[in-house]
Amino acid sequence: MDSFRVGIEYLSAGANRQTAAADWSEDGIVAFGADSNVALWRPLTSPPKGIASLLSGHESAVKAVRFLPKSGGESTVHLVTGADDQCLKLWTISADSASCTQTVHAHTAAVNCIAALHQRGLPPPTSKIFATGAADASVKVWLFDGNQICLLQTIKTTPKFFPLSIALSTLGQDGEALVMAVAGTRDIVQVFVASSRTSPEFHLQATLSGHEGWIRSLDFTWETGARGSDLILASASQDKYVRLWRFHQGKELPAATANGVDQSMGAFLPGKSPSNKAHRLQAAENHFSITFEALLLGHDDWIYSAKWYLEPSTGKPQLLSASADNTLAIWEADPSSGIWVTTVRLGEISREKGATTATGSTGGFWTGLWSPNGSSVVCLGRTGSWRLWDYSKEQDQWIPRVGISGHTKAVAGIAWSKNGDYLLSTGADQTTRLHASWNKGSGQKTWHEMARPQIHGYDLNCIDSLGNSKFVSGADEKLMRVFDEPKAVAKLLTRLCDIGNEHIETMPDAANMPVLGLSNKAIEAVDDDLEVQVANPETDREALDPGSTVRKSALEMDHPPFEDSLSRHTLWPEIEKLYGHGYEISCLAVSHDGTLIASACKASSINHAVIRLFETERWTEVKPPLTAHSLTTTRLRFSPDDRYLLSVGRDRQWAVFERDGNDKLSYKLLQSNPKGHSRMILDATWAPPTDSLVFATAGREKQVKIWRQVPAGSPDAGIICITTIPETHPVTAIDFLQRKTTNGTLLLAVGTESGKISIYSINEMCLNISSTLNLRPE
Repeated sequence: MDSFRVGIEYLSAGANRQTAAADWSEDGIVAFGADSNVALWRPLTSPPKGIASLLSGHESAVKAVRFLPKSGGESTVHLVTGADDQCLKLWTISADSASCTQTVHAHTAAVNCIAALHQRGLPPPTSKIFATGAADASVKVWLFDGNQICLLQTIKTTPKFFPLSIALSTLGQDGEALVMAVAGTRDIVQVFVASSRTSPEFHLQATLSGHEGWIRSLDFTWETGARGSDLILASASQDKYVRLWRFHQGKELPAATANGVDQSMGAFLPGKSPSNKAHRLQAAENHFSITFEALLLGHDDWIYSAKWYLEPSTGKPQLLSASADNTLAIWEADPSSGIWVTTVRLGEISREKGATTATGSTGGFWTGLWSPNGSSVVCLGRTGSWRLWDYSKEQDQWIPRVGISGHTKAVAGIAWSKNGDYLLSTGADQTTRLHASWNKGSGQKTWHEMARPQIHGYDLNCIDSLGNSKFVSGADEKLMRVFDEPKAVAKLLTRLCDIGNEHIETMPDAANMPVLGLSNKAIEAVDDDLEVQVANPETDREALDPGSTVRKSALEMDHPPFEDSLSRHTLWPEIEKLYGHGYEISCLAVSHDGTLIASACKASSINHAVIRLFETERWTEVKPPLTAHSLTTTRLRFSPDDRYLLSVGRDRQWAVFERDGNDKLSYKLLQSNPKGHSRMILDATWAPPTDSLVFATAGREKQVKIWRQVPAGSPDAGIICITTIPETHPVTAIDFLQRKTTNGTLLLAVGTESGKISIYSINEMCLNISSTLNLRPE
């Protein structure tokens, strides 16, 4: 491996669709849950580089992420995460490393939310207080002393509900008392007060009613930057409204409430008058009141998050709300009337009618976050992608920037284009994505998702390239689908990635998906000012989705596509369907010359465990199918010269088929090994061309085996196992580098169920291991 540099070039992962699963630190890091990992991303770096690292440790989906405030002069960042595995993890993040320093298993169900105490206007504390809420109907209060976290208090919710959001703040002018708001799967907000922040013990003192649905988000801010100003709590609910609550110090009520006229009242519920009952709190000798401040109307669907930002120069609070109606809204109090109004609305306010979930265009925004300086916002959408906007003072508007995207469920298949220009990936989130390197000039290259060729109705299991502008994919359905690159995407790849295509003018303009169908249809791009008529899908099954109609200017951009373009305008038209299998497609492979597609389906009998071959000139099946396995085939691989086809399966055997010398479309069984492994074989790969046939197989029993063909006439004639590589976990993926190193060795990459990747350097002659390199995605 002395002639190779191994490092992470690109990380792509979709975010977990949870309101509390992301946070933006004062150092500019966005941390978010990505399945069981925690992803770290710096949105404001230039050029945009996507995910910087993945923190692995949780055993199930991460639901809650929160940075702890930094103490004075502290260089490291501390992050607390909670997951479905019921654990809390404390991470220490520095400029060049990140590690888990403590794991606590205190909750008895999934951790849903975490809140940290930010003590504005007070000296930075060495110890930090935070609270967690879980599906065990409890809230736990914790203390972090700079080294480890310890439990201070456990509160059982009464009446019983599952906390979905918590907010913490100091209370009063001296900041000695603490207040904690808790809400979740009821329509109430519970307010707890602790008299001392040095040794807090919280007691329930008020229950705020008024919402008519679950409450998804809570956040505190101060009304102004001045010390001693009132505290404002925002609560966002599934009833489509945000409510603001005022916490005022003193026995006297705030002036507007005491007079019975609330100048900041935004609007009223239809047919209802919001209750303005005053709730009383007491902390030590101090008295406080809570009064309803304003009702914010403007969203058309559930509101998932509401986050405050207090502008330091003006001391004016702004509220960022994210809703299932696909919009972000920024709210401010009108200076003259005090009425809360929407000053900015971002997201998908489509002028096209009929946009459907088929293309990922709806489903809502799950959370919105402010940057530390308030000049940028990010939001997480249904597709697991992050969108980013920067505020431009010159243009006085919010400008969309390049965010990040990735699969939200398991990636089941990847394939490079035949010339290696781009990477295709597909998986259980029912999408196929195209990743390529954006060339910004001056040697700056960064990887991004450049197209989403397939958005499907079934989980996708496998994919392979057909030349440089086609691919075939298989899903949990009985057929395979073949796709051709459209002109819009080809021009985008040429302009941004220097990927040329001489057939670009003969390609269809773009693709669209029928509202009630699964097959992408080739369409012509329309002029920007043309109005698209909406057809009735009940009478016209081929009616196109107008929400994803491609305008001629849609992909004429100088940056990677934003999420709305990816999910609507980068589909590839489907050109062929390949039938023949009786069950869900399990694996497929395309020959290197592009003339054959081999495929298999899920099977529990010999009749269905066949390998079918399809030729790509007329797209017909080459009969008879190949037989060897008795259960599902898990992997198919053509040898580099296409002379052999290798198959492995759940029946623990491998089989090698050899091409007929007279008929290039015909293969016959050369040799099989019914006991290739002691448990199911999950992957296989061919070595680069050598003097003899060499391949590797990977099994559930934590072993990789390397096989070689011994020529006829030898005592061990046939294909035999030469080397066995033991691993600590089941091996799920392997691949040989298809060229030899400068010193003539072979490189084999081995990936296990634990997420570890090992690179083995193997002697070409004896097939023994000469060196090993272990990788992890940190």
